[in-house]
Amino acid sequence: MISDEEGEFLVALARRSLEIYIKEGTIIKVPDNVNPKLNEEMGAFVTLTRDGDLRGCIGYPEPVKPLAQAVIEVAISAATGDPRFPPVTAAELGSIQVEVSVLTRPELIEVQKPADYLDKIELGHDGLIVERGIYRGLLLPQVPLEWNWDIEDFLANTCMKAGLSPDCWLQEGVKIYSFHSQIFSES
Repeated sequence: MISDEEGEFLVALARRSLEIYIKEGTIIKVPDNVNPKLNEEMGAFVTLTRDGDLRGCIGYPEPVKPLAQAVIEVAISAATGDPRFPPVTAAELGSIQVEVSVLTRPELIEVQKPADYLDKIELGHDGLIVERGIYRGLLLPQVPLEWNWDIEDFLANTCMKAGLSPDCWLQEGVKIYSFHSQIFSES
């Protein structure tokens, strides 16, 4: 678990990362005095919004990098590399809100039959990853709440995020993972 103070630090780090990169083209380094907890490998996403609308969201679902380093990288990627949006401009920086999600390690949801997923997923608590072959899609735990989805909607939209049919979660060979996240954002 990340403390509120550590979460605030990560949000400020994400903000500073994207501002320096957009204004100067420089990638900042992790501060030397960072809390050792923030140097542990953890999954992380940075979500950017503008006037309440999504403006970019990129992350590492798996714990592949030290958390502080991951936040720097995904903040820049959310601002400049999300293929759904043009890169964030310096003029936009003042109207962008930054949110950092720190993820637990994804765990495979084991079921006897696909209908069992409906009892194993908790809205607002679980994030999902749907995987079939080379296709993989992820939605953070807050997404179904923002869109007022039920569990079937959440599964269908995660399937579509993976580039698969909305009902792929009912098919043989599909793997579904859940994870939890702590969310920290600018006020």
